[in-house]
Amino acid sequence: MRSYAGGVSIFESLASWPVDNVSAAVLVGGEQVAVHGDPDRVYELASVTKPLSAYGVLMAVEEGALELDTPAGPTGATVRHLLAHTAGYAFDTDQIQAEPGDRRIYSNTGFEELDRVVARETGMAFADYLAEGVFAPLSMTATELRGGAGHAARSTVADLTRFAAELLRPALLHPDTVTEAQTVQFPGLIGVVPGYGMHRPNDWGLGFEIRGEKTPHWTGATNSARTFGHFGQAGTFLWVDPQIDAAAVVLTDRPFGAWAKPVWPEFSDAVVAAVRAGGPW
Repeated sequence: MRSYAGGVSIFESLASWPVDNVSAAVLVGGEQVAVHGDPDRVYELASVTKPLSAYGVLMAVEEGALELDTPAGPTGATVRHLLAHTAGYAFDTDQIQAEPGDRRIYSNTGFEELDRVVARETGMAFADYLAEGVFAPLSMTATELRGGAGHAARSTVADLTRFAAELLRPALLHPDTVTEAQTVQFPGLIGVVPGYGMHRPNDWGLGFEIRGEKTPHWTGATNSARTFGHFGQAGTFLWVDPQIDAAAVVLTDRPFGAWAKPVWPEFSDAVVAAVRAGGPW
């Protein structure tokens, strides 16, 4: 276990988390600098699935199978609306609760629709497309989508570290595409971050939540407003902070709840402090 400036391990606090298992990793400049627990242990990701699925959708866009402005979902909505949770779908039904672009309504249904759109336009089941187009090239050999595109992937810290490195130093997708994914889509929209209430605005990119000025939040108070990523109800999260050129991945086997709200930001603030101090790890 390595330590940062001050001699205290950035992972010290994880030992007190009320979980049976936790694995974590930190990257700086696209390279892993610290790891905790078993990096090869497989965990359910829950909504950390969404950034992976979004990457598959963006690959289909780059390959010309569809466009961000391809109509999809409710009348008037597009692939862009679905990725940014602004198509108007309810959380987990096909009920329409708003006109496209009017509100940020976090929706698993929107990602199920993206699954169908990519499958239709590519002629491949979305899980196969994601495995061949994203997981295989990134050597994410333990990662698989076992159901819905919004919540049903499982993976390891080792694999998600490779994905986070791709987000920091894009090679699979064009850097401009990744920049667009971490740029606020439909700025100014209000909406709920599950577990954290209403935010005004509720910034979101293309499949990635953007921290902005949200409080309370699952990232650290010292993470920059540009931080993007996702957390999952399985007790998992991944964030990338472009301002400090760093990323963190944490996977646990306890569902998200009140236990996570104080300790996740505490850990993220420790990571930010270590990155800014330049180690040692």
